Amino acid sequence: MNTKLRGDIAEQSAILQALKRGWGVLTPVGDWLPYDLVFDVEGMLIKIQVKRAWFDRARQNYVVDNRRTKTNRRSMIRDVYQPSDFDFAVVHIPDLDLFYVFPVDVFTSYASEIHMVEAGKRQRKPRSANYRDAWELILQWAAHGETRV
Repeated sequence: MNTKLRGDIAEQSAILQALKRGWGVLTPVGDWLPYDLVFDVEGMLIKIQVKRAWFDRARQNYVVDNRRTKTNRRSMIRDVYQPSDFDFAVVHIPDLDLFYVFPVDVFTSYASEIHMVEAGKRQRKPRSANYRDAWELILQWAAHGETRV
């Protein structure tokens, strides 16, 4: 399975989660915007960046790169996201069919990777644990009527 197909599966999984919550889903035309989806939550339009996490065997946790990746046949360029690029990053862990829901300011505050620990025997939970299945953050954000153009 190539990277693009894995990303498409993560997007479709996020769409399913939104639909199960009764939210509308809009998909942009093309692949050039800094977000992948828009959720319509109680009339608020919320820009969503969808990412897929992978398992890092050496560290025994899941990892997602929180940078934008642009590729062509000759090169791969990584760049940081800006706070205005999207409202939430939804990170899918396909092995567990689990999502982490990060507000953009939290997502962009990490250096380059976010590590998500799904092991029960851990003395201290990582900061990312606060965002495990945190779909209510999107609902709360919509309820407060926050909007960003």
